[in-house]
Amino acid sequence: MRISILFIGAIFAFLTSFSQENNRVPTIFVDKQGVMRWSDTQKEASFYGTNYTAPFAHAYRALSYKGVNHKEAIDRDVYHLARLGYNAYRIHIWDVEISDATGNLLENEHLDLLDYLFFKLQEKGIRILITGMTNFGNGYPEKNEATGAFTYLFDKCQVHADPRAIAAQKTYITQLLRHKNPYTGYAYQEDPYVVGFEINNEPCHMGSVHTTAAYIKEMVTAMKKAGNKKPIFYNVSHNIDHVPAYFNADIQGTTYQWYPVGLVAGKQRQGNFLPYIDQYNIPFSSVKGFANKAKAIYEYDPADNLYGYMHPAMVRTFRSAGFQWITQFAYDPIDIAAYNTEYQTHYLNLAYTPAKAISTLIAAEIAYTIPRNQQFPAYPQDTLFGDFTVSYKQDLSMMNTPEKFYYSNETSSFPKQIDRLQHIAGYRSSPVVGYTGSGAYFLDQLEDGLWRLELMPDAEQVADPFGKPSLSREVTQILHTPHMMDIKLPNLGTAYTVQHITNKTEDNKLQQVQQTSFVATPGVYLLKRKALISKNIWTADSRWKLGKIGDFYAPAATVNSQPVMLHQPAPTIEKGKAVRLDFRLITAQQPDSIILQTDQVSFWKAHNPYIKLLPKDHYTYEAQLPESMLQGDLIRYTVTVFMNGKQFTYPDDQNGAPLDWDYQIGQYWTSALVESSSPILLTQAEGLDGPFERYAIPEKAYVTGKKVQNNLTEVAQWQYTFEGKDAGSRYFWVKDVKDIITARPKGIAQATTVCIQLQWKDHVGTLEIGFVDDQGYTYAKHVFVDNQEKNVLRIPLTDLKMIPTALLPAPYPDFLNRYFHPEIPLPFIKDKIEKLVIATNGEVQQGASVSIGALWLE
Repeated sequence: MRISILFIGAIFAFLTSFSQENNRVPTIFVDKQGVMRWSDTQKEASFYGTNYTAPFAHAYRALSYKGVNHKEAIDRDVYHLARLGYNAYRIHIWDVEISDATGNLLENEHLDLLDYLFFKLQEKGIRILITGMTNFGNGYPEKNEATGAFTYLFDKCQVHADPRAIAAQKTYITQLLRHKNPYTGYAYQEDPYVVGFEINNEPCHMGSVHTTAAYIKEMVTAMKKAGNKKPIFYNVSHNIDHVPAYFNADIQGTTYQWYPVGLVAGKQRQGNFLPYIDQYNIPFSSVKGFANKAKAIYEYDPADNLYGYMHPAMVRTFRSAGFQWITQFAYDPIDIAAYNTEYQTHYLNLAYTPAKAISTLIAAEIAYTIPRNQQFPAYPQDTLFGDFTVSYKQDLSMMNTPEKFYYSNETSSFPKQIDRLQHIAGYRSSPVVGYTGSGAYFLDQLEDGLWRLELMPDAEQVADPFGKPSLSREVTQILHTPHMMDIKLPNLGTAYTVQHITNKTEDNKLQQVQQTSFVATPGVYLLKRKALISKNIWTADSRWKLGKIGDFYAPAATVNSQPVMLHQPAPTIEKGKAVRLDFRLITAQQPDSIILQTDQVSFWKAHNPYIKLLPKDHYTYEAQLPESMLQGDLIRYTVTVFMNGKQFTYPDDQNGAPLDWDYQIGQYWTSALVESSSPILLTQAEGLDGPFERYAIPEKAYVTGKKVQNNLTEVAQWQYTFEGKDAGSRYFWVKDVKDIITARPKGIAQATTVCIQLQWKDHVGTLEIGFVDDQGYTYAKHVFVDNQEKNVLRIPLTDLKMIPTALLPAPYPDFLNRYFHPEIPLPFIKDKIEKLVIATNGEVQQGASVSIGALWLE
């Protein structure tokens, strides 16, 4: 009994201390000009962070499937959110998991985990915006579970109009606001770390504006009656025909989203999307009431890509548009991030997407330092702004100040004032850190001549993370591979000491550095200048940044039964010179050797030539194929890895080698061999789905497609029929051709004409045919087409002129611009082509069709 009383007393003392500390925490209010300010200094507030959903829905279930303790998982992830410099967190609560049929709040594990998450965020100084309800199910990407909650009793588009639904929501929101978090001792509506409340997530208002206004009024009244005095936010980027109801309401803030390249592509998107994120224009910004409402981005993400340049560029644009709260959607829990199942179109985690994660660290700094409403010149002049750089060609974002040097990819840029540096964060190498691993790292100066190094393990992508998700399909593997690290900092000098800080005494031995390099594995290290006498005693338990010096969380190394070999064969290879092929071998151990062999080898031959792959770094290898090997019309080849007395052959991904008597080769990597003077085939009617991605503006228009071949003596074509009732509908066909262009350097140098095989039916008009280059600019020619049975158009490349770039796919919200209009003219350079674009221009009659066959450069 005495132990229990002492334990309860300790908990009470801790909560009392925590509560007293929180009483001194400044809060947020919204002034009459719609600006979020701090209660103590009255200065503007600025927030950057993420959404994260471990307590709910698929994330909760997936952690359970994997046998992971949810609270321990939250500890790991919250540490990384703080490590990335976030000061903001937003969640749309799954009301279906914490409420009953009449809206009563359920005290269950989901709510307990939410309470615990809020407590851990507050420990790291991270503020919280709570969206009270989602008003949809908890299944995605699985099926919904029947929880008995009120949300399941009403259609999402009726939940704001049905009196019974509104009554349940008022009960629910009242109890949620008054719910006392046992870990903090505060009710949500009294918690100083809670910035405010958004009523619901992405409401669907189908009725009249009056009905919408009445709903918002009822909910706001209920929240005030519950005792809430915090700012109330409402989503205004959906149902914009209801805008008057939003801005006439008694709310203090408005919320928006931004998905500039669409969602759920099912594959990784490639290209320069900087033109897509140049502006965020709000068409209703002149509406009465707009100016005195705070603006928050509740969700944003450059979905379906892993680029490290987009997040900072988007946040720059948000700041120009006046946003003070910016939260990405969504951060993947570290314990299931290997699979990216939670939201397949989004993928962000410090351990698993290190370059992208470092770019969000830079984005956070932009949110905190770029003044609200600061304007910048149009792209491409806005890629250098303040202390920041974004570059598509280098896939790089960078922050460079006298005290901070952050970069999301390899860079040759030098720190502005290396003698004043306090913090470094990066991926790959820079002039101050040489590193060939594929994990993120952080260097923080603790005192003059003493630095803390935090090094994450290697993260290697082994499958497209944006394909169909499955908890049995790993998309990224983790390796704890030792790498040489070369750190060149003036106040460290040479021959400094390195100490691995862990709780294991055998790991805490001092290592003397040779010059400026040492071998590092994942973990935390203290780097100390030679002969330095520290001002403080630093151990793993020393307090630092709302935590401890030795704090470190990383996934265990992936266990593989055999190596993973990654290679993308070139679609074509030009004859006449040797060619280099690149491969990535994902394995913790170095192989004994790797050889490439063509389909000409045979068990029965006495002489079977091979090419040995040579290492470029720990995971990257290259093979130089001599000109003599590039004979005939195609080359087919395999690669065999020899390791620990075993052989593994790819792309079969099987044990054994092609010259084993019992090895049956199932597949080869294949490239077509062509003369440099031959035409460059960009597309033809092949496959079951057609060669193009197809879009329309507006999106309610579309085309249907089918493959047609009138007789076997003719080349097949894809016939597209137009389905759109708007007179102004435009239709687009897009294909990524960068790899084709890159593989044909001599051919593209000689090319003068783009050719396309077309056949029209029931239409006479013009098309735009052209290309998008690596600047994201579009160059095209307007061509006249008619109802001829066969029509091969030949367009001189010199006829292509710069035109507005259509932003495809459609961005969300749908009120955003659909075209980028370049202000800086740039010449068309044919070897910079990345995408092929065909578009209708002018009215197209519904039911008309166009057939597209081959398209090539000659």
